[in-house]
Amino acid sequence: MSDRKPVHLAVYDTYADWETGHTTAWLARGGYEIRTVGPGPSAVRTIAGVRIQPDGVLDELRPEESSLLVLTGADLWDTGDDLARFARKAREFLAAGVPVAAICGATAGLAREGLLDDRAHTSAAPLYLAATGYQGGERYVDADAVTDASGLLVTAGPTEPVALAREVLGLLGVYEGEVLDAWYRLFHDSDPEAYAVLEAAGQ
Repeated sequence: MSDRKPVHLAVYDTYADWETGHTTAWLARGGYEIRTVGPGPSAVRTIAGVRIQPDGVLDELRPEESSLLVLTGADLWDTGDDLARFARKAREFLAAGVPVAAICGATAGLAREGLLDDRAHTSAAPLYLAATGYQGGERYVDADAVTDASGLLVTAGPTEPVALAREVLGLLGVYEGEVLDAWYRLFHDSDPEAYAVLEAAGQ
């Protein structure tokens, strides 16, 4: 697994702590190194006030050095253009054929960047994205999380961190088939039968 490229987790002030924990923890258990990337070298603070010192800087991140870019929600997505360059970096990743996963406010950032106009996607609600003025309303899917047809873009609403992880874990091959389904049922539905499936699979 050491030949796998790192997964890059974008971090910035007002980062929504709860939205990517399942994704990053289980990617790490699946053999992916998680590296944080911030707007600059300085530490940022999450909504909870947790201090994160980024491993790297956004402007230095190259898609070819990564397996995935994860964009989490943050208050800053809806209060100005501070995070717009993270959406522009997502454009670079998608153009290079490297996947992007976005949840909550990050989906609005992608909408403003025009990245959802031609791709199936979801978010908190259709009206939330419509407020960005984007042209992708007909591509909105009312689902917990959506992977678009290209297999490069995963989106989810703010209440669906487990569904986001399900899509990403499947996309990067950490789990698949009945094991992936069992993982989701265990962590989303607390289904005790799902644990038996995971245990039998050695997970």
